[in-house]
Amino acid sequence: MTGRVAGSVPGRFLRLLVGLWLYGATMALLVEAELGLDPWDVFHQGVEQHVGLSFGQIVIVTGAVLLLLWIPLRQRPGIGTILNVVLIGIAVDVTLAWLPTPDELPVRVAFLVLGVVGNGLAGALYIGSGFGAGPRDGLWRGVVARTGLSTRLVRTTLEVLVLAVGFVLGGTVGVGTVLYALTIGPVVQLFLGLLGDRPQASRAQPVETPAV
Repeated sequence: MTGRVAGSVPGRFLRLLVGLWLYGATMALLVEAELGLDPWDVFHQGVEQHVGLSFGQIVIVTGAVLLLLWIPLRQRPGIGTILNVVLIGIAVDVTLAWLPTPDELPVRVAFLVLGVVGNGLAGALYIGSGFGAGPRDGLWRGVVARTGLSTRLVRTTLEVLVLAVGFVLGGTVGVGTVLYALTIGPVVQLFLGLLGDRPQASRAQPVETPAV
């Protein structure tokens, strides 16, 4: 990220930690809703069907592998990048361990809506902290910087690719996938405004996402 970020360092760091943990917790809501996930989580869930790792552990391993791809792309991680890799995966596993799996459709829809809105808030908290892009955002930003291709083309291509692979592996694609794609940007933008942030073009997009 470029430019100065408002707020004290301790305050921003607390905001970072809260945002990352909330992001993982709301990811768990989306998983338990079983109505469709965002592209990267479709991929994580698909991989989970074939290896002996938990959902959160796969999130961590995927983030670590993506950081290795930053090296040839000449991207530099921040403390927020490293914590992104670790905390989100831990948070999603902790939340999944106690969160019930609802059978009733209204409850599942409530989980979906809360997951998307909470994910948006978490993304805004993380982005506004100014401690570095998440591993997935850094990947597409690096490709854009190295190739000169448009952000929309690169990001869309990557997300369609991971969505397709995740779906083939058994990840959940559904109405939630569409809802997330259509609403997560406006929701993050709304919360950034409510939190008093004025996002710049150079700032990372949601992880996770959000990709926060």
